[in-house]
Amino acid sequence: MENKIKLLNKNFTLMVIGQIISLFGNAILRFALPLYLLEKTGSATLFGLVSACSFIPMILLTPFGGIIADRVNKKYVMVALDFVTALVMIGFTIFIGSTNLVFLIIITLMILYGIQGAYQPSVQASLPFLLDREDLLKGNAIINQVSALANLIGPIIGGLLYGLYGLTQILIASIICFIVAIVIEMIMKIPYIKNETTDSVISIVKDDIKTSIRFIVKEKPVLFRTIIIISLFNLVLTSMIIIGIPVIITTTLNMSSQAYGLTQGVIALGGLFGGVLTGVLVKKLQISNSYIILLFDILALIPIGLTLMFEVQATISYIVITASCFFIMIVSTIFSIQMIAFIQGETPRHLIGKVISICLAIGMCAQPIGQLIYGYLFEALKNNISLIIFGSFLAGVIIVFISKKVFNKLNIEELN
Repeated sequence: MENKIKLLNKNFTLMVIGQIISLFGNAILRFALPLYLLEKTGSATLFGLVSACSFIPMILLTPFGGIIADRVNKKYVMVALDFVTALVMIGFTIFIGSTNLVFLIIITLMILYGIQGAYQPSVQASLPFLLDREDLLKGNAIINQVSALANLIGPIIGGLLYGLYGLTQILIASIICFIVAIVIEMIMKIPYIKNETTDSVISIVKDDIKTSIRFIVKEKPVLFRTIIIISLFNLVLTSMIIIGIPVIITTTLNMSSQAYGLTQGVIALGGLFGGVLTGVLVKKLQISNSYIILLFDILALIPIGLTLMFEVQATISYIVITASCFFIMIVSTIFSIQMIAFIQGETPRHLIGKVISICLAIGMCAQPIGQLIYGYLFEALKNNISLIIFGSFLAGVIIVFISKKVFNKLNIEELN
């Protein structure tokens, strides 16, 4: 009972609620804007290019988000970023009828992803201040479940709104979500000790990044090796799912936006299940066996490739692809929670925000490259998409074998 009280304290609960509402707004936008672009242009290459460009600001701003999280009250970082997001969407709504919509979507997505990159380190860095170390894995599981819940509801509602009303209702709903999130975040309290310094902002940024990289590469090289594996996996699997699933469902299978929204919701449901399973399996999960989790992820590509190769009827293919993505998300969530908790547990409190942000940035670096590659491949091989799926599978198998060598070295002596 004592651990339960520590885990479900008032401030942690408020942060969870604020996350649900804020991420709900984000989920709707992430669903609607790229889908609109794909429907208007019909180009997988452009879709991949825009997705890659949108992701770059997140990579660049994530380290700065970590630096800010360690030097500014994390509560006010969340409030400020949600406020800016609301303003961006109000601006988008105003200019939607008078500006080239494709250009407007590209700029808006870049801003939204950049804000998200600066936002997440504050959330992750807050947990060690709100929870005891033994509750970090469960706390991270809850945060991931919150994200999964928002991503579950967001695309389904977004698909319905998009199909019935277009972008307008979606924009209004997202703005309301961000405003409500701001109110909730203002109520919560996160412990904060002000860092007194006379150094310039540039000097602070330079020193903080250097300190974080030195810690990851030299003091905890096991973290660096782990991040490289994550980067490779993002290059091969994550990028393929982000670009491939909407293209396959809306273009190859010629399904509706509601069907794609349902798939996105099911994928998010997989994240929710993954968070629950992590809490259930918390005592059985071993970091040294993480390569097995990655192997299960890769194996789930086989049924997708087979349905496309044999040109199975569209509805059946849709069900198989959706079910496979559901499983992939369950496994990926377990792996992600395990990695974040591992990094948090191995990092001193005063470095948590910076180190997590650097780890996230390094882990995401390969993703835009993968999105560009897959955007081109899905357009060039639109009549042989199964080749892309099986190619991803083979590349993933190679990464799993590499990761086995890395994760098997994570013994107790190394982690201490």
